[in-house]
Amino acid sequence: MYVKKSHFIHSVICCLLAFTLLSNTAWSQNKKPAFRVLAMAEKDGGIHAPFVAAAKTWLQKLAAEENFTLDYIENTEPINDAFLATYQVFIQLNYPPYMWTDTAKAAFEKYIREGKGGGWVGFHHATLLGEFDGYPMWPWFSEFMGGIRYKNYIPGFAKATVHVEAKAHPVLKGIPPTFEVEKEEWYTYNKNPRPNVKVLATVDESTYEPDSDIKMGGDHPVIWSNERMKARNIYIFMGHHPDLFQNEAFQTIFRNAIRWASGRKETALR
Repeated sequence: MYVKKSHFIHSVICCLLAFTLLSNTAWSQNKKPAFRVLAMAEKDGGIHAPFVAAAKTWLQKLAAEENFTLDYIENTEPINDAFLATYQVFIQLNYPPYMWTDTAKAAFEKYIREGKGGGWVGFHHATLLGEFDGYPMWPWFSEFMGGIRYKNYIPGFAKATVHVEAKAHPVLKGIPPTFEVEKEEWYTYNKNPRPNVKVLATVDESTYEPDSDIKMGGDHPVIWSNERMKARNIYIFMGHHPDLFQNEAFQTIFRNAIRWASGRKETALR
């Protein structure tokens, strides 16, 4: 009789554990996403294909951890007011500030200027401002980025040290005062964006390895935010080489940027 009771109790406990596991799994699968993220990257990634591939793998993992949905587009054709309104974060992962439809331009300007829909995280190629591939420069986007125009870059890449300037900014939470980037092109511009934006970090041109004469002259912003716009926005220059996803500082900045841009306090404070 004692043995039968033991077996019975054991069976009940096993059933309860199984039910609990199934319930938790179903709950996690049906849990409402905290926010929605849209990422835009050129079809096939172009010369940035390895970076985009690494970013997609990393973002997919982050989306599961942070409980957000993630959609991709390869051009600006889908973009209009209604489309952008469904997303709380827009990541310009690898797409230049040209080849945009007029409708997409108007919708994006409104999204950033009014700040009603969500936030923006832009990388690298987003400051390729000028006349490229037969397209004119987008004046509003140039002003958004601090009134700059692309001038030059280091085609052979250079290792360099980045200095954190705005240590209290949420995007730089947990980042050391300096960190190294192994391979980057380090764009230069026709002028410094600093007077028109909030500079969060700069690259130390004296640390270029190998050295280069393609420099901004000492003050070289590489992460900034245009606080004149109502939408949370941040531009992160680094974004060419897939090795960045082996860089703990870069990963933390990217993660923090998504949390901050989403505007969800409970997410940003994790």
